[in-house]
Amino acid sequence: MRPLLVSLRRLRAPFLPLLLFAALASSGCGKAAIVEAPTPGSLVLVQGNNQQVQGGPELPNPIVIRVLSTDGSPIGKLPIGFSVVQGGGSVTPGSALSDENGEVKVKWTVGPHEVAQLLRASVPGVEAVNVGALSLLPTDIIIAQGNNQIAKPGAGLPNPIVIRIVGPGNVPMKGIAVAFQVISGGGLISPQSGLTNALGEVTARWTLGGTAGANSLAVSSGALQPLSMTAISQ
Repeated sequence: MRPLLVSLRRLRAPFLPLLLFAALASSGCGKAAIVEAPTPGSLVLVQGNNQQVQGGPELPNPIVIRVLSTDGSPIGKLPIGFSVVQGGGSVTPGSALSDENGEVKVKWTVGPHEVAQLLRASVPGVEAVNVGALSLLPTDIIIAQGNNQIAKPGAGLPNPIVIRIVGPGNVPMKGIAVAFQVISGGGLISPQSGLTNALGEVTARWTLGGTAGANSLAVSSGALQPLSMTAISQ
C-alpha cells in the first residue's frame, strides 16, 4: 500500500488550507486557552484601623486593604475604591489597582471638626469594609504659667504668660489659634494671638497699665470656654 502521507508539493494549492486545518484540529494546537478571571469574594482590612491623630493631619500609618477571590486567593490588578463617609477628611488615592498580593495602600487625612471618622473601601459585588479613626479635638484651655503676678504700674510682668491647649487625655494640640485680650487695667499683651507649638503652648508678654490696681486678661480659643487671668499693678 502507498503511504498515507503525501508530499505537500504534490498537492494542489486549494487543498493546502484544508490539510493544515485538519492537522491543527487533530493535534489540538489550534484551540485557544480560556482563562477565567477570578471572582472577588471578600475585602480584608490588613492595617490602619482605629488610629487617632489630632484633627486635620494625615494618620500616622497608611490604610491597607486586600481583595481575595472566592477561593481565598489574592487578586491583583483589581480596582478598589475608597470614600470618606464621616468626618469630612480626604483619602489619597480615591481608587487604585491591587498589587500582586491583592493589596492597595491609601493615605487618610482626617477631618478637623468631628471626633468620629469613617472610611469605606469597596469593590462591586463584595461587601464593603469600613475603617474607623478618631480625630482628637481641643477640649481645654490651661494656664501653664503667669497667673496672679505682681509688677509696678506700666511694667511688664516678670514671667511670660504661657497658655496650653489640650485634647482628650491632656494630649497637646498643635497649631491651634489662641487669642489674648486685655479686659481691665489698660495694659498691653504681645502678641495678641498665636498658634500653639508642638507642646500645645502659646507664649505672650503682659505689660500692666499705668495705674495701680487689678489688671485682667481674657484668653480664648475657638469654641472652648475662655479663661480669665489676673495681675496686680502696685
